[in-house]
Amino acid sequence: MVITYNEHKNKIFDKIIFSRRTHRRFKTGIPPAQMIKEIIKSGLHAPFAGAAVGNTKEYFRRFIVVQKESQAMSSLIPLLFNEALKSFAELETAMEHNEKLRTQTTGFVNRLAMIKKMGMVPGIGTAPYFIITAEKMGFPPVEQQSLAHCMENMWLKATALSLGFQLVSLTSQMSDNADFCRIIGFKSGEWAFMGCAIGYPADELSPSIRPQVDEVTTWI
Repeated sequence: MVITYNEHKNKIFDKIIFSRRTHRRFKTGIPPAQMIKEIIKSGLHAPFAGAAVGNTKEYFRRFIVVQKESQAMSSLIPLLFNEALKSFAELETAMEHNEKLRTQTTGFVNRLAMIKKMGMVPGIGTAPYFIITAEKMGFPPVEQQSLAHCMENMWLKATALSLGFQLVSLTSQMSDNADFCRIIGFKSGEWAFMGCAIGYPADELSPSIRPQVDEVTTWI
C-alpha cells in the first residue's frame, strides 16, 4: 500500500514548526488588526476539553487584546509585576528549609530575580499587543492544558505571519486577582488565563536546535 500526502503542505508546515522561536524584543511598528484576528482564529480552533466544559451557556473560550500604552495596559503592568514579586518572595521563603525545592526551582527563581531587577515583566507593555486567552473553569480542572493547545496554535500562526511571539506564563497566576479580572471584564476565580506578547520581531533568530529523533525515541 502506497501512502501519499501533499509534499508542499508538509514542507510549509515543517518550516513553520522549525522556525518557531520565542521573541523577547519587538519593533515599535503595530501589526494590523487583521493579523491579530487571524492569530486569534487559530487559537479559537485549538482542541479543548469538551467533557470538562459541559453545557455552559456562554462560550468557554475568550480573547482579550490589550494594546501597548492603553489605559488597560497601564493598569495591568503593576498588577503582573507585583504578582511576580509575590511569587519570588514566597519561593525564597519556601526554599530556606527545603533543599530539594531549591534545586528544582533554581531556573525559575533566577527568572523571577531578573524580573525584579528589571522592574517589569517582559512582554507586558514591551510589545504592541498583550493577548490574554481565557478558558472557563470546569471539571476535571484541565483549563491550562486547553490553553496550552490554544497558545501553540496562536504561536504557529504568528510564526507563519512573520510576527514575534512571547509566552507570558505569569498570566496563569492571575485568575484569582480581583483587580486583574475586573480590568479585563471577568469574574474572579471562574476563568483560567494564559497570555502572550505579539509584535514585529526586532531580531532574526536562527531555528531552534533539537536532538535527532533517534536519540530520544524508543520503539517498543
